[in-house]
Amino acid sequence: MKITPTPLTAALAGIFSAVVWPLLNPPGSSFSVELMLATLLAIALPAHVFVVGFGQQQALGMPKLDTALLVRVGAWLLAAAVTAVLRARLVGGP
Repeated sequence: MKITPTPLTAALAGIFSAVVWPLLNPPGSSFSVELMLATLLAIALPAHVFVVGFGQQQALGMPKLDTALLVRVGAWLLAAAVTAVLRARLVGGP
Protein backbone atom coordinates (compact mmCIF):
# COMPACT_ATOMS: atom_id res chain seq x y z
CA MET A 1 0.00 0.00 0.00
CA LYS A 2 1.48 3.31 -1.08
CA ILE A 3 0.70 6.29 1.13
CA THR A 4 1.08 9.65 -0.56
CA PRO A 5 1.63 12.43 1.97
CA THR A 6 -0.73 15.37 1.52
CA PRO A 7 -1.61 18.36 3.69
CA LEU A 8 -4.71 16.43 4.84
CA THR A 9 -2.74 13.34 5.91
CA ALA A 10 -0.21 15.64 7.60
CA ALA A 11 -2.99 17.41 9.50
CA LEU A 12 -4.51 14.08 10.56
CA ALA A 13 -1.09 12.93 11.81
CA GLY A 14 -0.80 16.16 13.81
CA ILE A 15 -4.24 15.65 15.35
CA PHE A 16 -3.39 12.04 16.21
CA SER A 17 -0.09 13.04 17.85
CA ALA A 18 -1.70 15.86 19.84
CA VAL A 19 -4.44 13.58 21.14
CA VAL A 20 -2.22 10.59 21.97
CA TRP A 21 0.82 12.34 23.47
CA PRO A 22 -0.87 13.59 26.67
CA LEU A 23 -2.17 10.08 27.27
CA LEU A 24 1.35 8.67 26.98
CA ASN A 25 3.05 11.33 29.09
CA PRO A 26 0.80 12.41 31.96
CA PRO A 27 1.99 15.29 34.17
CA GLY A 28 4.53 14.16 36.73
CA SER A 29 5.64 11.06 34.86
CA SER A 30 9.31 10.32 34.44
CA PHE A 31 11.21 9.45 31.28
CA SER A 32 11.45 5.75 30.47
CA VAL A 33 12.29 3.49 27.56
CA GLU A 34 8.58 2.77 27.17
CA LEU A 35 7.88 6.49 26.85
CA MET A 36 10.62 6.85 24.27
CA LEU A 37 9.21 3.98 22.19
CA ALA A 38 5.69 5.33 22.55
CA THR A 39 6.92 8.73 21.37
CA LEU A 40 8.43 7.15 18.29
CA LEU A 41 5.18 5.32 17.52
CA ALA A 42 2.81 8.20 18.33
CA ILE A 43 4.73 11.17 16.94
CA ALA A 44 7.76 10.27 14.84
CA LEU A 45 6.30 7.42 12.79
CA PRO A 46 3.03 9.18 11.82
CA ALA A 47 4.98 12.35 11.06
CA HIS A 48 7.38 10.49 8.82
CA VAL A 49 4.75 8.45 6.98
CA PHE A 50 2.03 11.07 6.57
CA VAL A 51 4.14 14.25 6.33
CA VAL A 52 7.48 13.30 4.78
CA GLY A 53 6.66 10.04 3.02
CA PHE A 54 8.93 7.15 2.10
CA GLY A 55 9.80 7.99 -1.52
CA GLN A 56 13.30 9.22 -2.22
CA GLN A 57 13.70 11.99 -4.73
CA GLN A 58 16.95 12.11 -6.61
CA ALA A 59 17.79 15.71 -7.37
CA LEU A 60 20.52 16.61 -9.78
CA GLY A 61 22.40 19.84 -9.35
CA MET A 62 21.43 22.39 -6.73
CA PRO A 63 18.85 21.25 -4.19
CA LYS A 64 15.69 23.32 -4.31
CA LEU A 65 13.23 24.17 -1.59
CA ASP A 66 10.50 21.55 -1.31
CA THR A 67 7.48 23.80 -0.85
CA ALA A 68 5.04 20.87 -0.79
CA LEU A 69 6.94 19.43 2.18
CA LEU A 70 6.86 22.80 3.92
CA VAL A 71 3.08 22.99 3.43
CA ARG A 72 2.67 19.48 4.88
CA VAL A 73 4.90 20.28 7.88
CA GLY A 74 2.91 23.47 8.46
CA ALA A 75 -0.38 21.56 8.28
CA TRP A 76 0.96 18.96 10.72
CA LEU A 77 2.14 21.54 13.25
CA LEU A 78 -0.95 23.73 12.93
CA ALA A 79 -3.33 20.79 13.37
CA ALA A 80 -1.37 19.56 16.40
CA ALA A 81 -1.35 23.02 17.97
CA VAL A 82 -5.08 23.62 17.38
CA THR A 83 -5.91 20.16 18.74
CA ALA A 84 -3.78 20.73 21.85
CA VAL A 85 -5.43 24.10 22.52
CA LEU A 86 -8.93 22.71 22.01
CA ARG A 87 -8.16 19.73 24.23
CA ALA A 88 -6.83 22.01 26.97
CA ARG A 89 -9.94 24.18 26.85
CA LEU A 90 -12.43 21.32 26.66
CA VAL A 91 -10.79 18.75 28.93
CA GLY A 92 -8.57 20.98 31.02
CA GLY A 93 -4.95 20.55 31.86
CA PRO A 94 -1.83 20.93 29.72
